Amino acid sequence: MKRFLLTYFVFLTFLNTLIAQDVRIMESLSFFSKILGQDVKYSICLPEDYFKGNRNYPTVYLLHGLGDDETSWLEYGQICQIADKAVHEKKIVPMIYVMPQGFRSYYVNDVTGTFRYQDMFIQELIPFIDSLYRTIGDRQHRATMGYSMGGFGALILPLKNPETFGSCVPLSISIRTDQQYMNEDSADWNQQWGRIFGGIGTNGTERITDYYCQNNPFKIFSQNDLSIRMGLKIYIANGDDEHTLCRSNEELHILLREKKIPHEYRVLNGGHEFSFWLSCLPNALNFISDAFNSIPYRGDSQLNPVGGELSGRQKLILTMSNEPAVAFLPAEYEKTNRLYPVLYLAGNFSEIQQTSIAELINQKIERNEIYPMILFFMTANTLGQFKKILPEVEEKLRIRKGYRFRALAGSQELAIRAFSAVLTQGQFSSCILTDGFLDKDAISILISEINPKALDHTALFIDAPDKGSFSDGNGNAHILLRDKDISHEYRVREGFGGFDWFLTGLPEISVFISNKFHQ
Repeated sequence: MKRFLLTYFVFLTFLNTLIAQDVRIMESLSFFSKILGQDVKYSICLPEDYFKGNRNYPTVYLLHGLGDDETSWLEYGQICQIADKAVHEKKIVPMIYVMPQGFRSYYVNDVTGTFRYQDMFIQELIPFIDSLYRTIGDRQHRATMGYSMGGFGALILPLKNPETFGSCVPLSISIRTDQQYMNEDSADWNQQWGRIFGGIGTNGTERITDYYCQNNPFKIFSQNDLSIRMGLKIYIANGDDEHTLCRSNEELHILLREKKIPHEYRVLNGGHEFSFWLSCLPNALNFISDAFNSIPYRGDSQLNPVGGELSGRQKLILTMSNEPAVAFLPAEYEKTNRLYPVLYLAGNFSEIQQTSIAELINQKIERNEIYPMILFFMTANTLGQFKKILPEVEEKLRIRKGYRFRALAGSQELAIRAFSAVLTQGQFSSCILTDGFLDKDAISILISEINPKALDHTALFIDAPDKGSFSDGNGNAHILLRDKDISHEYRVREGFGGFDWFLTGLPEISVFISNKFHQ
């Protein structure tokens, strides 16, 4: 006891010296945990105005991944720089960021009770932080955010302690479905999971221990009575280049949709790396800030797509195999004899919507953000006769020949038909499925029958809304393509789908298509 009091006194003296010097970013401090019987390190980032008054601040606990430590969010996550910039721009409220040492705990107590990390976190760390720093010590003003193992912790801590946290942002959650958990390689599984949840040396269903079920978000969200946890505000993000975590994170999102549990879910470009987690931070901090302010989430930051004005001569009304068709030409079309790549767009777009799409593409071309291209709009009828119509289009318009200079995009109910056309004809450099009405069973059958070589020359891009009616179909398409090791891009963006939603994703899609034309 004397040793503990002496250590605590020395630490307080050291900390008070730092605070007296207005040091607001402190790395690898420590406190002694009676529960763990050892020191636990933590880093902390205080708001810039912390020493200019006596106000209290909300707190975010930032959790690191397996193999990292309490310095990772500072060194690689750039949390202080990003947060300070957002505060300066008045996008978020000032917050205290606490980055505790997580060891290899997955932020839970181990099954044997010999390393009770979660008990330490709730019973010691949080009271310790609240006693030393000017925090607002209630659940509404306390949040978690973490990546990988820390993503698991960012979700399981609030689920197990709903009275302590009001919001969470789990990124690239290191989680497994039951099937993955039962079949994972024994050496890795024993070290990563068995030592925590029990069942070391076992395989199959023997790994699904009672303790595992008590600490598994899938099991917790599958319970009938979720009333105590329904107030938790959740923002999940994952990278489209993930492999194991592709299936588990996607199926967690699908489960939450089935259970009607409110949450935000995003899939962005990237893998299991800090460049991806950094890309998530602006919207994640906005989400937490809104939760602290008890207001609905404002929505993801995104550029409002505004198109450039078209000349009257850029739009063509055509007849192809007795079917009406609409094409839009680059502004320079009549001033040159050059050939152009073409984007075929299949969807039930109105005349006004077609013009909006063409205006946006036109502006991207004028700004030299994409190469000039022809747009050709297709209906269900023209898509059904595509093999016959394609030569006619290339005869009537100055189109550069070859699969490399063709792209096909399908929207809503025509998405799966566009995908089928690409698989059977193989004449496109890229295929886009946007806001696709993808039936889970139909897309599963289609992908299961794919010869991977069918997409050797075709880059695939799937763009889906996180609250759309076909989350399971789009998500399953991504999972199955990953299983078959078929390269593709996958995005899940905020919203319910529809034309305005589609238009906000078109800038990124157009760059993807343009790059594939000229790869």
